[in-house]
Parts: sequence; structure tokens; C-alpha cells
Amino acid sequence: MCVDRWIRPTRWVMLVGWMVLGCSKNMDATVSAARSHVERLAQVVAQDVQEVRAGLPQGAPYVRPLFESQTPAGDDLKAAREALDRARNKVQDLRVAKSTFFAVADADGRVLRTDQELDRMAGKDLFASFPELKKALSGGYLESRGSMAEASGVQGKEDGQWVAAFPVMVGDKARGLYVTGWSWAGYAYRLETSVRDSEQSRLMERGGRKMPLLYVYVVVGDKAYGAPVSPQVNADAIVKQKPLAHLGPGRTFATTLEITGRSFALAARLTPELGPNTAISVLRSET
Repeated sequence: MCVDRWIRPTRWVMLVGWMVLGCSKNMDATVSAARSHVERLAQVVAQDVQEVRAGLPQGAPYVRPLFESQTPAGDDLKAAREALDRARNKVQDLRVAKSTFFAVADADGRVLRTDQELDRMAGKDLFASFPELKKALSGGYLESRGSMAEASGVQGKEDGQWVAAFPVMVGDKARGLYVTGWSWAGYAYRLETSVRDSEQSRLMERGGRKMPLLYVYVVVGDKAYGAPVSPQVNADAIVKQKPLAHLGPGRTFATTLEITGRSFALAARLTPELGPNTAISVLRSET
């Protein structure tokens, strides 16, 4: 009886020890998977930006007829829309570009037309939201960041955009800008879909294991932007970790954290292609 009283506590200690060890190993695997996700996405970002860098200068000449016509470019919205469609269809890099909008603006920065069915950007001042783009009129291809409400990819939450512009030349004079870009919310959704599809395919090959919870956020300075339906509490938790402070060229930051009672692995990696102080972050939790 006395021996039995000593054995039972020992068994409980061993059981708890094995449980803790098992949980630790599971989280190590989750962290490793999150690292793998974010490192692959960093390559995806580089490719996405490269498509725009290669394609935009090639597409600009297809927009030029708008500014060569006797009719002012801003007065023929149908022609502007057709020019945008033609430019994208003629250039392979633009056909596959992940942009959430293409636009043409005059030399004063007024958006003449976008390729969106609901054209909320038309008539808006591009330079008010992205002042650096004005330099593209004399300096060629240019990338910038800013925030234009009409280009937002989400309602009810803060959003911003990455944009690129190339001058539309008539003779030796820049008459306008050919512009493209994506909202942070829209781009986070694109990356999140990519990583989920990839993980789903991998799990199916391994016998259909349970799909983990996966979220992707774009970190820009002291803010984190997720897909339109991603929980804001996740973004807030990422910001508290200050991932940019832990990152450097070629380095991946990874840690664990708890959000609303659930354990997550967080991994982040710099994305210099999107500009300074930007990163991609992945949250993963096993289900």
C-alpha cells in the first residue's frame, strides 16, 4: 500500500512530462512549418514585383494613343479602358501580374480610368496619396507606397497600397502615367490563398491530414495588414512582437505566441522588393 502511494505520483509526473515533451515537439514542428511558408512566400513576393518591373515599361506604349488623339484623354473614358485592357493583354508579365488595379493618369496626377468595373479611383488625385509618383514623369519607372481610400481592398479596416508607375511619352514629353499596384489587404489575401493551396496539396499527398489554421499578414512599418476577413486581433498580436526589429537580410524571425487562447507559430521575413521596413508574416496553428 505504501509502495503504491509512491508509484502513483511518479506515474503522473512521467505522464505530465511526456505530455509537455509532446507539446514542445509539436510546436517545434509548427514553427518549422511556418518558417518554410514565409521563406517560400518571400520568393513569391520577389517574383510578383519583378513581373511589374518588367511589364509596366512594355505596357506604357499601348496607352500612348490616348494622349496622341485629338480628343483629350480625360474625355474618352471608353478609349481609356480599352487602352488599359490592350496594354495588359499584349504583355505577358502584365497578364500574370498580381495587381489589384491598373490605371492611367494625366501629367497632373488625375486618374483618368482604371480597369476596375466599379471605378472609384477615376478623377482622384494620384499625387495626393502617392506624391513620389510625380518623379516618374521625369525619371522613368518608379515604385512607391501610400494610402488611397478608393484603392482599398477592404471595408471597415485600415489599408494601404504598393504602387508602380511609368511615364507615357509622346515625343520627348511625358503626357501621363501608366500605373499599377495592389492593396495590402488584397495582396495578403493573394499570398494567404497561395500558402493554403500549397499546404492543402501537401497534406493530400500525405493522406489527408487536418488542415492547420494559416494567416498571412503584410507588415509595413508598425502596422500589419491581413486579408479582408482576417481577424484584427491577429494583426495586433504580430505588431506587438515587433518582427522588423528582429529581421535582417536573409534572416527569418520565428517565435510562438498565444492569441485568444490558441497557440500559434509566427514566422516573418523581410521583403525589400516592397520597400524598406516591410515583411511578410505567417501565423500557423494546428487544428
